[in-house]
Amino acid sequence: MEKEIGWIIQEKYPAKSADRGAGIKKDIARLKAGEPLDHIIGFVKFLGCKILLDKNVLIPRPETEFWVEEAIDEISNPTSLASFAGQNLRILDMFAGSGCIGISIMRHVPRAEVTFADSEKSCIKQIKKNLRGKKARVVQSDLFENVKEKFDYIFANPPYIPTSGVRRVQTSVIKYEPHSALFGGEDGLAVIRRFLAEAKNRLNQSGKIYMEFDSPQKPAITALLKKFKYKTWD
Repeated sequence: MEKEIGWIIQEKYPAKSADRGAGIKKDIARLKAGEPLDHIIGFVKFLGCKILLDKNVLIPRPETEFWVEEAIDEISNPTSLASFAGQNLRILDMFAGSGCIGISIMRHVPRAEVTFADSEKSCIKQIKKNLRGKKARVVQSDLFENVKEKFDYIFANPPYIPTSGVRRVQTSVIKYEPHSALFGGEDGLAVIRRFLAEAKNRLNQSGKIYMEFDSPQKPAITALLKKFKYKTWD
């Protein structure tokens, strides 16, 4: 815990802050109670972007950062960009939460024109904070209810934890993070089924979806992709 306390002091409390002692004491108590370090500090780094957090949005995970970085490398490849003939890439960040995915895309893909969508009003508010005045479309929408246009790429980090497996989830996650961003029904696929049923109709020709899920769900998701007539991976 000493390392975490040191990080809190470094990030939140300038040496001459008047309320430094009281603030540090309060934050140590929060840490000991099990509150996530990222909530206490108030932000997380995600692909070079400072993503502000509050209790209403999911904390971005390293696993998400990994695949998003891979996807950014792919769509930024000159061969991929050549097919757009100088046009902007229309990108949707669905289930956007804090906006970490779309914001990192805006940072690393200059030609990206990003739309952020989330069903929760609190997430819409947080996305706008994290945009820090940058221009982007931010839409409160239950899946594609208020998102009717088509995109070249759709990024999705849906809720996919099965409620049947809630006992395997860390106590701090259950206590401090929004359940609507975590749990996807009994098998974890309730939201994913709805998403995949419609997402294909929101892709431009040769468009692509990048979606996070748990590896044991791959056979079930492969079946869904075939059901909805997507091109599947090898």
